[in-house]
Amino acid sequence: MKKILILIVLCNCCFLNAVENEHQIARLHYKGGGDWYNDQDIIPNIVTFLNSSLQTNFSIIEATVTPDDQKLFDYPFIFMTGHGTMHFNQTEADNIRTYLDRGGFLYVDDDYGLDNSFQNEIKKVFPQKEMIELPASHEIFHCFYDFPEGLPKIHKHDDKRPQAFGIFDDNGRLLLLYTYESNISDGWSNVHEDPENIKELAFKFGVNLFYYIMTQ
Repeated sequence: MKKILILIVLCNCCFLNAVENEHQIARLHYKGGGDWYNDQDIIPNIVTFLNSSLQTNFSIIEATVTPDDQKLFDYPFIFMTGHGTMHFNQTEADNIRTYLDRGGFLYVDDDYGLDNSFQNEIKKVFPQKEMIELPASHEIFHCFYDFPEGLPKIHKHDDKRPQAFGIFDDNGRLLLLYTYESNISDGWSNVHEDPENIKELAFKFGVNLFYYIMTQ
């Protein structure tokens, strides 16, 4: 039943302008100096796992969009990561906010060093909203695979506990997920040669993320 539900919801949830991009995931090419492009196998690898686990039909070829690009609205899911710094001008921030308000979703994974600038820049996008830490009991940790302790820890970084933060609209829809001190997306890459059990946790959380977005 879960697989059937996903296929139905995926077809209905896309607000896309371009049919050919309907099942493609995009990476955000932001300014500011951070390596927005790192680990180029992230999206092909998670897509392969999603298509196997959820019977979705995402393309393994990632799209690339800038924050001020109207093509942003062609994709229901935008992924953002990197080290170092990032920057949104007000036009870019406004465009991202409109994209999210219209039904889009942004997943941001701190790849160590992005946190300070992201915390500042996201306030340009949602000056009246706060990021809320998701408790281990939140549905995103239990909707497909079960994560009793919440967000899994993939990489050590500063050896702090992993945290997941969300921004919600007035109706309770999750617009943005930000993961910190976990580095889920690094677990989707072959670059870091993580142990298989760690990679499995990262991929399974990716399934939960997409399943939750498509069914919330």
